[in-house]
Amino acid sequence: MRKMMVILGLGFVCSILVLAATTPADLEKNWPQWRGPLMTGVAPAGDPAVVWSETKNVRWKIALPGKGHSTPIVWGDRIFVSTAVPVGKADAPAAGASAAPQPSARMGMPSTKTTDLHKFVVLCINRQDGKVVWERTVREEVPQEATHEFGSWASSSSVTDGERLYAYFGSRGLFCLDMNGKIIWERDFGQLSKRMEFGEGDSPALAGDKIVVTWDHEKSSFIVAVDKKTGRDVWKVDRAEGTSWATPVVVEVNGKSQVITSATKLIRSYDLETGALIWQCGGMTANAIPTPFAADGILYVMSGFRGNALLAIRLAEAKGDISDSGAIVWRRDKDTPYAPSGLLLGSFLYFLRGNNGILTCLDAKTGKEYYSGERLEDMGNIFASLSAAKDRIIITGQQGTFTVIQHGPAFKILAKNKLDDNFHASPVIVGRQLFLRGFKYLYCIEEKA
Repeated sequence: MRKMMVILGLGFVCSILVLAATTPADLEKNWPQWRGPLMTGVAPAGDPAVVWSETKNVRWKIALPGKGHSTPIVWGDRIFVSTAVPVGKADAPAAGASAAPQPSARMGMPSTKTTDLHKFVVLCINRQDGKVVWERTVREEVPQEATHEFGSWASSSSVTDGERLYAYFGSRGLFCLDMNGKIIWERDFGQLSKRMEFGEGDSPALAGDKIVVTWDHEKSSFIVAVDKKTGRDVWKVDRAEGTSWATPVVVEVNGKSQVITSATKLIRSYDLETGALIWQCGGMTANAIPTPFAADGILYVMSGFRGNALLAIRLAEAKGDISDSGAIVWRRDKDTPYAPSGLLLGSFLYFLRGNNGILTCLDAKTGKEYYSGERLEDMGNIFASLSAAKDRIIITGQQGTFTVIQHGPAFKILAKNKLDDNFHASPVIVGRQLFLRGFKYLYCIEEKA
């Protein structure tokens, strides 16, 4: 796997902009955002255990309060986790809340409503021993919106630049905290109205001095960039878009930064400095969820609800409407994921079919198929995204079964592991440690030296 310094080298046309103030060494030893330091799901310097269980290679395990499916982030010796903790009935139901929790009567997957007052909490946990360093409640209210039966009211991941923590709770707002838990500023963007009451879950993107939030729902959608020091708008652009859940990604193309969003109607790229539209194209399915990612000048965008779509886009050639242009290097219309984001490790592209344990591996440059339809047994539904380090890929099943796959053109299972919890959050890898956030517990997996 290419080294981090090479990935961030000036010879590349396109590079992921994670944090302007960080160095390659900072990125190698941290997981500062959803999808990791490169936004590809890969820990460049990671080397986690291959085998684990409740009795093997668990450095520590702690119970987490409340419910949340957000993926933890890591900076230095601290882990940051967000959760929603019910604390009893409110004095009066919030506007739009049901008289009692009940599943939705809509067709399809049921959703859940609540009349319980919730504390929206950020936890700071010591990476070495699992002890809580501090706990901060950033908001206390009854959620007005429903959430998917498999979702939570704390499904969006935080992001950090190592100096501040930016915790995002969707309709609750965006909160800037210092590393000791003091709230510096907060922003309320309004109330989301997601399609079919499926709940919230996308995360913010942090690049340089800006935090970017997409606000795609069934009412007035927009994308906004705020100043990370003050929380004030730098720019805001309306979007003719319905509900999506894909986290934006920021890339550098020919020396300029672009914010790229995936959604049902259009994939769009905006100028990070001004919000001006640079290019757009169609091609995704409904309910766009997987996060785009890029490397070596090529962007990969995929979705898989009631259809299959994967586009590989050469960013240096993308201008205007590129739907039928040569900027699209290759396409694929089968076996793409619904909820889990794919993974780019070296020149190999990995992804699941739908929410199932059926794995595909392609050549990222050409779309050539190395294998597809490889079934991972006993995984159940899979909502967590793929993560990887060194020569292995970790796939997380909802029912606590983990499959570790050998990186490369041939399908090979290295291990199957089991923990006594359920999992929707994606694996986080920092050095030799693997952090797994379950419904009840946070695990630190580390093989003894």
